[in-house]
Amino acid sequence: MTRFTLATVAALLVASAPALAQTGPAPFQAQTQAQPRPQLPEPGSEAWLRQRGESYSAAPDAEQDPAEVAVTEKLNSAIVANNDAAERAEAESAATHEAASARWREETARISTARAQWEADVAAANAARARYERDRAAWEADVAACRARGRVCLTEAPRY
Repeated sequence: MTRFTLATVAALLVASAPALAQTGPAPFQAQTQAQPRPQLPEPGSEAWLRQRGESYSAAPDAEQDPAEVAVTEKLNSAIVANNDAAERAEAESAATHEAASARWREETARISTARAQWEADVAAANAARARYERDRAAWEADVAACRARGRVCLTEAPRY
Protein backbone atom coordinates (compact mmCIF):
# COMPACT_ATOMS: atom_id res chain seq x y z
CA MET A 1 0.00 0.00 0.00
CA THR A 2 2.89 2.36 0.76
CA ARG A 3 4.41 1.82 -2.68
CA PHE A 4 1.08 2.59 -4.33
CA THR A 5 0.73 5.81 -2.33
CA LEU A 6 4.27 6.91 -3.16
CA ALA A 7 3.76 6.09 -6.84
CA THR A 8 0.49 8.04 -6.90
CA VAL A 9 2.07 11.09 -5.23
CA ALA A 10 5.04 10.95 -7.62
CA ALA A 11 2.71 10.71 -10.64
CA LEU A 12 0.68 13.69 -9.41
CA LEU A 13 3.81 15.77 -8.88
CA VAL A 14 5.12 14.93 -12.35
CA ALA A 15 1.75 15.70 -13.94
CA SER A 16 1.33 18.99 -12.08
CA ALA A 17 4.90 20.23 -12.65
CA PRO A 18 4.10 22.06 -15.92
CA ALA A 19 1.07 23.72 -14.35
CA LEU A 20 3.04 24.79 -11.29
CA ALA A 21 5.85 26.14 -13.49
CA GLN A 22 3.39 28.41 -15.31
CA THR A 23 1.69 29.87 -12.24
CA GLY A 24 4.29 32.49 -11.36
CA PRO A 25 7.23 34.30 -12.87
CA ALA A 26 10.63 32.79 -12.30
CA PRO A 27 13.09 34.92 -10.36
CA PHE A 28 15.46 35.29 -13.34
CA GLN A 29 12.68 36.54 -15.62
CA ALA A 30 12.26 39.77 -13.69
CA GLN A 31 15.96 40.56 -14.15
CA THR A 32 16.01 39.88 -17.91
CA GLN A 33 12.87 41.89 -18.57
CA ALA A 34 14.27 44.98 -16.90
CA GLN A 35 17.40 45.05 -19.11
CA PRO A 36 16.96 46.67 -22.53
CA ARG A 37 17.72 44.53 -25.54
CA PRO A 38 20.76 45.51 -27.61
CA GLN A 39 19.97 46.91 -31.05
CA LEU A 40 20.71 44.27 -33.69
CA PRO A 41 22.03 45.26 -37.10
CA GLU A 42 19.68 45.04 -40.05
CA PRO A 43 19.86 41.65 -41.82
CA GLY A 44 21.95 41.84 -44.98
CA SER A 45 23.86 44.95 -43.91
CA GLU A 46 27.67 45.03 -43.73
CA ALA A 47 27.53 45.07 -39.91
CA TRP A 48 25.23 42.05 -39.93
CA LEU A 49 27.59 40.15 -42.26
CA ARG A 50 30.68 41.13 -40.23
CA GLN A 51 28.95 39.97 -37.03
CA ARG A 52 28.61 36.54 -38.61
CA GLY A 53 32.15 36.54 -39.93
CA GLU A 54 31.04 36.81 -43.54
CA SER A 55 32.31 39.18 -46.16
CA TYR A 56 31.20 39.28 -49.74
CA SER A 57 33.43 42.02 -51.08
CA ALA A 58 35.70 40.93 -53.91
CA ALA A 59 39.43 41.38 -53.62
CA PRO A 60 41.12 43.64 -56.17
CA ASP A 61 42.19 41.92 -59.40
CA ALA A 62 45.87 42.25 -58.49
CA GLU A 63 45.34 40.19 -55.31
CA GLN A 64 43.37 37.37 -56.94
CA ASP A 65 45.03 34.11 -57.91
CA PRO A 66 44.69 33.60 -61.70
CA ALA A 67 44.45 29.81 -61.30
CA GLU A 68 41.65 30.18 -58.78
CA VAL A 69 39.85 32.67 -61.03
CA ALA A 70 40.16 30.23 -63.96
CA VAL A 71 38.77 27.36 -61.87
CA THR A 72 35.92 29.57 -60.65
CA GLU A 73 35.08 30.64 -64.20
CA LYS A 74 35.19 27.02 -65.36
CA LEU A 75 32.86 25.96 -62.53
CA ASN A 76 30.52 28.87 -63.21
CA SER A 77 30.35 28.03 -66.93
CA ALA A 78 29.62 24.37 -66.05
CA ILE A 79 26.84 25.50 -63.70
CA VAL A 80 25.38 27.76 -66.41
CA ALA A 81 25.55 24.89 -68.93
CA ASN A 82 23.83 22.55 -66.47
CA ASN A 83 21.15 25.15 -65.76
CA ASP A 84 20.58 25.68 -69.49
CA ALA A 85 20.33 21.92 -70.08
CA ALA A 86 17.89 21.58 -67.18
CA GLU A 87 15.83 24.47 -68.55
CA ARG A 88 15.72 22.86 -72.03
CA ALA A 89 14.78 19.49 -70.52
CA GLU A 90 12.03 21.13 -68.49
CA ALA A 91 10.70 22.95 -71.58
CA GLU A 92 10.74 19.70 -73.58
CA SER A 93 8.99 17.89 -70.73
CA ALA A 94 6.37 20.62 -70.51
CA ALA A 95 5.82 20.46 -74.29
CA THR A 96 5.51 16.67 -74.17
CA HIS A 97 3.07 16.93 -71.29
CA GLU A 98 1.01 19.57 -73.11
CA ALA A 99 0.90 17.43 -76.28
CA ALA A 100 -0.20 14.38 -74.29
CA SER A 101 -2.77 16.49 -72.47
CA ALA A 102 -4.12 17.80 -75.80
CA ARG A 103 -4.36 14.22 -77.13
CA TRP A 104 -6.16 13.18 -73.95
CA ARG A 105 -8.62 16.09 -74.27
CA GLU A 106 -9.29 15.21 -77.92
CA GLU A 107 -9.81 11.53 -77.06
CA THR A 108 -12.08 12.47 -74.17
CA ALA A 109 -14.12 14.74 -76.44
CA ARG A 110 -14.37 11.97 -79.06
CA ILE A 111 -15.45 9.42 -76.45
CA SER A 112 -17.96 11.87 -74.96
CA THR A 113 -19.43 12.51 -78.42
CA ALA A 114 -19.61 8.77 -79.12
CA ARG A 115 -21.27 8.17 -75.75
CA ALA A 116 -23.81 10.95 -76.39
CA GLN A 117 -24.57 9.41 -79.81
CA TRP A 118 -24.93 5.96 -78.23
CA GLU A 119 -27.27 7.35 -75.57
CA ALA A 120 -29.34 9.10 -78.28
CA ASP A 121 -29.49 5.84 -80.27
CA VAL A 122 -30.58 3.91 -77.16
CA ALA A 123 -33.24 6.53 -76.40
CA ALA A 124 -34.51 6.34 -80.02
CA ALA A 125 -34.55 2.52 -79.89
CA ASN A 126 -36.42 2.57 -76.59
CA ALA A 127 -38.94 5.04 -77.99
CA ALA A 128 -39.42 2.89 -81.13
CA ARG A 129 -39.87 -0.24 -79.00
CA ALA A 130 -42.42 1.51 -76.78
CA ARG A 131 -44.30 2.75 -79.88
CA TYR A 132 -44.23 -0.80 -81.35
CA GLU A 133 -45.48 -2.30 -78.08
CA ARG A 134 -48.33 0.28 -77.94
CA ASP A 135 -49.28 -0.40 -81.58
CA ARG A 136 -49.05 -4.16 -81.03
CA ALA A 137 -51.22 -3.93 -77.89
CA ALA A 138 -53.78 -1.82 -79.80
CA TRP A 139 -53.79 -4.33 -82.69
CA GLU A 140 -54.21 -7.26 -80.29
CA ALA A 141 -57.11 -5.41 -78.63
CA ASP A 142 -58.73 -4.80 -82.06
CA VAL A 143 -58.29 -8.48 -83.04
CA ALA A 144 -59.69 -9.63 -79.68
CA ALA A 145 -62.70 -7.28 -80.07
CA CYS A 146 -63.25 -8.49 -83.62
CA ARG A 147 -63.11 -12.16 -82.58
CA ALA A 148 -65.41 -11.46 -79.63
CA ARG A 149 -68.09 -10.36 -82.13
CA GLY A 150 -67.60 -13.59 -84.09
CA ARG A 151 -66.10 -11.94 -87.13
CA VAL A 152 -63.02 -12.76 -89.14
CA CYS A 153 -60.35 -10.10 -88.72
CA LEU A 154 -58.01 -9.41 -91.64
CA THR A 155 -55.82 -6.64 -90.19
CA GLU A 156 -52.08 -7.08 -90.26
CA ALA A 157 -49.90 -6.89 -87.18
CA PRO A 158 -47.77 -3.73 -86.95
CA ARG A 159 -44.25 -4.03 -88.43
CA TYR A 160 -41.23 -1.91 -87.74
